[in-house]
Amino acid sequence: MQVTLIGLGGAGGTATGEAREALEQAEVVIGAGRLLEGLPKSDRQKTFTEYRTNEIMEILAWEQARSACVVFSGDTGFHSGARALSALLRERGADCLVLPGLSSVQLLAARLGRPWQDWTLCSAHGAACDPIPAIMRGKPAFFLTGGARTPATLCRDLTEAGLGGVRVTVGENLAAEDERVTQTTAADAAEKSYAPLSVLLTEAVERPAYPVGGIADEAFVRGRVPMTKQEVRAAIRSKLAICRGDTVWDVGAGTGSVSVELALTADEGRVYAVECAAEAWELIEANRRRFGAWNLRLVRGTAPEALAGLPAPDAVFIGGSRGRLRAIAEAALAANPKARLCVSAIALETLGAALAACRELGLDAEITQLAVSRARPAGALHLLTANNPVFLITAKRGGDA
Repeated sequence: MQVTLIGLGGAGGTATGEAREALEQAEVVIGAGRLLEGLPKSDRQKTFTEYRTNEIMEILAWEQARSACVVFSGDTGFHSGARALSALLRERGADCLVLPGLSSVQLLAARLGRPWQDWTLCSAHGAACDPIPAIMRGKPAFFLTGGARTPATLCRDLTEAGLGGVRVTVGENLAAEDERVTQTTAADAAEKSYAPLSVLLTEAVERPAYPVGGIADEAFVRGRVPMTKQEVRAAIRSKLAICRGDTVWDVGAGTGSVSVELALTADEGRVYAVECAAEAWELIEANRRRFGAWNLRLVRGTAPEALAGLPAPDAVFIGGSRGRLRAIAEAALAANPKARLCVSAIALETLGAALAACRELGLDAEITQLAVSRARPAGALHLLTANNPVFLITAKRGGDA
């Protein structure tokens, strides 16, 4: 049996000539109901309304036709069911041919008269999708939508993150008779409803350049809240070994200087800045906006209670604990036993408490002491002024990478 997997684009009318020829010659045609409705009818063909991979395989095995076509919306190479079906067909030795179609990305870009080669491509079609990390790359972001994740819900997330003013485009029923393309803001789109077959394009969000070595202290919005110094922030990022896409908790976030750098390092990940002091909340929000750390979320409250319900962390920085260090570490490990922990301590009592907590929780601890001095001019000379020594206690379960 020759099985041809065909991308129909936005509708049957956008199929390629090669695809139409294969459909005319096929004895069996399988696909979702709305796709079959747009295809020419033939008395010599059998059609089956089905889109699930295993059920399609059963139909193909039962029919034993010489040629069969399975049709998919959009392009076979862009978040299509053709991926799983083609792999299964080839695994079973079937003769499989793939004919691509116009994707919804191409259709929307064509309607707007612009290229799409620099867009970030994402799928929220029946899948969990956080739009915030996608826009962190400083490029337009395109989203397939479907199910619970609609253009409105994605724009609601953007608006809640402070990006309600971002320009967005919603394409509904592209290539169909009732096609509609709407350009508006994320805040406006969040309040609207759209057709089930919709896509969303968000324009690029400008972000200041982030120096790899860390942000200078004077660049942050400062208040009376103590701030972790640049050299210490760099060491914290190194000790936590933050990877792109990590989920990170910053407990006792203060001004948010550590949170911001962790968020910019995690990039596609999320950082939760947990802080109980009201005077620090505005500083965290101000610094979040200043550096475009849109994947940073402020959590108002006292740990460990404020940690309940947060996504499981890959790494946790504890910059302030108010005497509840062990309980905070327990909450982090309960959420993810393999979480990487880093505790900062200036007072020797905090160092002792951190080591005791590590010992009681069965963690392997590493201690690093940082002594940073900065030069200041004194006439024709320069004198060193020492900052308070800082201890960093890095901990993880024994044997964890």
